[in-house]
Amino acid sequence: MKQQFFFVLLFCAFLVQCHAQIFKMDNEPNNRTNAEEPATLSTPQITFIDKTHYVSAAMQLDDYLPLIEGKRVGIVGNQTSIIGETHLVDTLLSLGINVRKIYTPEHGFRGTADAGAKVNSSKDEKTGLPIVSLYGKNKKPTSEMLQGIEVILFDLQDVGVRFYTYISTMTYVMEAAAENNIPVIVLDRPNPNGFYVDGPVLKSENQSFVGMHQVPVVYGMTIGEYAKMVNGEGWLKNGVTCDLTVISIKDYNRNAIYELPVKPSPNLPNWESVYLYPTLCFFEGSIVSVGRGTEMPFQVYGHPDMRGSFTFTPKSTSGASKPLLEGQRCRGENLVEFAHDYAHNENQLHLEWIIEAYQQLKDKGFFKDYFRLLSGDKQLQRDIENRKAADEIRASWKDNLEAFKAVRSKYLMY
Repeated sequence: MKQQFFFVLLFCAFLVQCHAQIFKMDNEPNNRTNAEEPATLSTPQITFIDKTHYVSAAMQLDDYLPLIEGKRVGIVGNQTSIIGETHLVDTLLSLGINVRKIYTPEHGFRGTADAGAKVNSSKDEKTGLPIVSLYGKNKKPTSEMLQGIEVILFDLQDVGVRFYTYISTMTYVMEAAAENNIPVIVLDRPNPNGFYVDGPVLKSENQSFVGMHQVPVVYGMTIGEYAKMVNGEGWLKNGVTCDLTVISIKDYNRNAIYELPVKPSPNLPNWESVYLYPTLCFFEGSIVSVGRGTEMPFQVYGHPDMRGSFTFTPKSTSGASKPLLEGQRCRGENLVEFAHDYAHNENQLHLEWIIEAYQQLKDKGFFKDYFRLLSGDKQLQRDIENRKAADEIRASWKDNLEAFKAVRSKYLMY
C-alpha cells in the first residue's frame, strides 16, 4: 500500500513538472505578438505592437477634414504620410481637398535621399504639385514658400530621438506658420521609442539642427506631444505661439515597441534598427561604422581594427552612397539578437557598446566633433575618455532628466 502511494506521489510530481515546463514554453517572449512580454523586475513590461494594431491620426479623417475643407492646404509629409496603403496627399485630393503644396524634410518626399544629402525642391510626378524642400538652403519655410497657404497639415513618422531631424523641421514649420498667421494641424503617430527617457540633456551652446531644444536624447513623447511642448514652453523664436491642433492616435500604448508600416528613413529599415538607433547613432560621431552600406544599418557596428566575431563590408548603396569605411572589412558586433531580447533589456541607452569600442580604438582618433552635437553635452565624451563606467555616467544625468520629466508631464496626451 505504501509503495503504491509512493508511486502515485511520484507520478503527480511528474505531472506538475510537465505543466510547469509547458507554461514556461507558452510564455516565452514572442517578438511578433501583442501580448505583454515578461521583463526583469527593474524594467517595465514592454509590448510589441505590429503595424495594424493602432489607428494613426491620419486615418481619422472625420477629426480633421472639417478643419481643412474649403481652405488652401500645405502638407508637410514624406513616404510615411499614409492612410492604409494610400498616401495622405492622394487621399485628400480624392476627397476634393485643395492641396496646394507639399513640404518635405530630410531624405525627401519619397524618403530615398542619403542622411545629410541636400534635398532639392521639385514637382511630384503623380499629382503635379510643387514639392518645397525643407532640407537644404531653407530649413525654415520663408513667407514666399507659404504664400497662398491657409492651413498646414503636418504628418511625419518620428522615432523619438533628439537628433532625428523631423522634430527640428516641425519646429521651424510651427515658427514660420506662427509668424505668418497660419494654423498647423499635427497628425500624431506612435513613438516606437516612447517607452523610456534617457541620455544627457542638450546644453544650449550645442544647439544645431540635430538638437534644437534642451531635452534628453530619448524624450519619450509622440511628435504631437512634442509639438505641444515646443509651443507651450515658448521655444519658438521671439516667443511666438503657433495656432496648433494635435489630432491624437487611437489605441496608443506608450510602453510598446512599434513595428512601423513604412521605414521612416532609408537606413532604418525595420523595428530592430529603430530600437537600436538611439544608442548606435552615437557612433556616427566616431570612426566606427554602424552598417550603412550593408543590409543591416543601425543593427551592427564595427571597424577594421576592432575585435569581434561578426564581420561586414560597407558598400555604396541606395540611401548610403559613399558610406563610412566603404570597401573595408569591419569587425564588430551584430545586435539583432539583443533587440529580439527586448523584454529582458534595460530600457536605456546602452553606453557599454561605445565605451568598449573607444577602449579598442582610442589611439586612432575615435571621436569626431559631430559627437558633441549628437550627445548635446561635451561631458559625455570626457566621461568616456576618462574610463567612467556606464552606470556612473548615467547617474550623472539623473537630476536633469527628472527636471525634464516634470516639464514633459504637462504635455502628455496618452
